[in-house]
Amino acid sequence: GCLDCCIKCLGGVPYASLLATILCFSGVALFCGCGHVALSGTLSILEHNFYRNLSDATILTDMIYLLQYVIYGIASFFFLYGIILLAEGFYTTSAVKELHGEFKTTICGRCISAMFVFLTYVLGVAWLGVFGFSSIPVFLFYNMWSTCVSMSSSSPANSSVCVDMRQYGIIPWDASPGVACGSDLQNMCNSNEFYLSYHLYIVACAGAGATVISMIHFLMILSANWAYLKDASQMHTYRDIKTKEEQELQELQSNSKQCLNSYS
Repeated sequence: GCLDCCIKCLGGVPYASLLATILCFSGVALFCGCGHVALSGTLSILEHNFYRNLSDATILTDMIYLLQYVIYGIASFFFLYGIILLAEGFYTTSAVKELHGEFKTTICGRCISAMFVFLTYVLGVAWLGVFGFSSIPVFLFYNMWSTCVSMSSSSPANSSVCVDMRQYGIIPWDASPGVACGSDLQNMCNSNEFYLSYHLYIVACAGAGATVISMIHFLMILSANWAYLKDASQMHTYRDIKTKEEQELQELQSNSKQCLNSYS
């Protein structure tokens, strides 16, 4: 009845692929959303505290805008790729095989599964690099935050404590002022932009880590599905050979019986 149909449909859900897809979407959404806002906040912090002339950081501004456009592309691509991998998981479950009758796979289907395994491996390595890259702004903001904490512990604020962004290569050496010291540094650390950008970078880094985990999860699932397709193909070939041999044996037995009957 209806209950059996619901149980059969729920049995056809690839829960491992579904979990990996949700983790992938969540990680990509956190990385792209938080990273985009954090980049805008970083640009505003640099403009208000480390350089006055916009021409001093033209390359930096262009790079930030480029990274934001790359984020748009990453979000769109992985939304589509996650859906494709989820669909691939649906069509390689045993429950779907039972719904559609005898399962038959082709060389093309196995090649597509192998292609997904390779592509997911490459994307996993790429996201591992993104995870490492996204930890750089977290490290820089942590250094600035630690400097501000050490400076706030001294009363009055030590004007000799400075943060020089030029040493990181973010802005050119001829940028003016290039450094933030004393009360200017304290005001920067107490600003909402600094607080928000710092925590958004942390969340974006965590999102990249979650995406790496989802890629590893997808890789295990796809490898298992590819092995399943390969075994199913070999089993189907074995059954065809066995059926053909049984037919030939039955024909030989029938022919031998006819020969015996003719002699008798």
